[in-house]
Amino acid sequence: MNMNSLLVVEDDSAWRSTLVDFFELEGFRVESAASTREAMARLEQQPFPIVVSDIYLDERTGLDVLRAARKANDSCAVILMTGRGSMETVMAATEGNVFEYLAKPVDLDRLLATVKRAQSSLVTADDLVDDDPDDLPETELIGFSPVMVNLYKEIARVAKTDATVLLQGETGTGKELVARQIHRMSLRSAAPFVPVDCGAIAASLLESELFGAMRGAYTGADRDRVGVFEAANHGTVLLDEIGDIDHGFQLKLLRFLQERQVRPLGSSRVHAVDVRIVAATHRDVAKMVDEEKFREDLWFRLNVVPIAIPPLRERAGDIDHLARFYLRKYNERYKLSAKLTESGLKELENYTWPGNVRQLQHLVERLTILAPYGRIDADAVRFAIEEAEPRDNGSETLADAEAEQIRRVMAATNGNKSRAARILGIERKTLYRKLEKMGLA
Repeated sequence: MNMNSLLVVEDDSAWRSTLVDFFELEGFRVESAASTREAMARLEQQPFPIVVSDIYLDERTGLDVLRAARKANDSCAVILMTGRGSMETVMAATEGNVFEYLAKPVDLDRLLATVKRAQSSLVTADDLVDDDPDDLPETELIGFSPVMVNLYKEIARVAKTDATVLLQGETGTGKELVARQIHRMSLRSAAPFVPVDCGAIAASLLESELFGAMRGAYTGADRDRVGVFEAANHGTVLLDEIGDIDHGFQLKLLRFLQERQVRPLGSSRVHAVDVRIVAATHRDVAKMVDEEKFREDLWFRLNVVPIAIPPLRERAGDIDHLARFYLRKYNERYKLSAKLTESGLKELENYTWPGNVRQLQHLVERLTILAPYGRIDADAVRFAIEEAEPRDNGSETLADAEAEQIRRVMAATNGNKSRAARILGIERKTLYRKLEKMGLA
């Protein structure tokens, strides 16, 4: 099958002619059909690798073309276009395994990019990354690079002790995973592991969260409340984002670390508790101590066994294993069968990952669900990364984008306003009004 062959299905003769001319100039061998009947006849005669079709054609629709194209060639990439998209047609197209669904007016450059992406997605099994589940670990704490092996050794050494541990690492590196692994391998593993996000709890509430409170201790306290330290007795408490703790509360936490006793708010009684503390932070707490934003004596109490968790950019060799782990996880969760290609993996490995493993996890989840045709290739990865990155406030406005679209269509039709209006899916008088506003009438 010639991967450069393309079937265009469009009942508007002007737009069909524009598409045929456009794709032929781009080096494609193009055949066209003006109706669903003609399209299905051509698909019965020969399978096509790529089909570009309008949805609303005649008594039948592009959804019928989609089904016929996929029946003739189950790897066919079908691109549907419409000026009257609805939730029902999008759902039907998605369920039919459409490659892409584009709203009219369609930018010709975007359509070309979509077709080329469809070409690159038509990969053979040799282009796919091997997904053998037997070589993937059960835990999400994944990595075989030297820095990760050193991390595993540190975890193993400290886990069997009761020493306080301070985990330091950038956001998204997996500090809670490390804390859970320390607890799992400790002598306290049968008791609770309780994580507390100190940065997400207001300073006024953190004391009652950790130490508990008696009924009537504050407004809204309608019952006795057991604090985290008491609830996790004989287990492990993770104090996440310890660097965000209010300076005024730091002395109370220091006193607890020294005495291992809690006094719930509103109570005169003290309870002894036996918990192991693992603290975590993405901040430079040593610098905060120098700036007098963090108590030095509390820092010494927490920094008994410091463990640094490496950022993903320092262990790029682990991206392969992490990506396949998350791909398998989300394929199973959403009952999908997305595949990662070699080009997609290379693109993942070349990215710097400011959000670390958490960012990679969320991106793979998104790609598993949304990757065109279930193929996670380089183009799909680049597009997903660009979409996820923060937008510049100076980006073009919607009016600017519309004006640029009109200019491109006018150029593609050699200034033919009637054809341009049909391509844009607007009335001719509307196009004249917009051209006049742009100074191009």
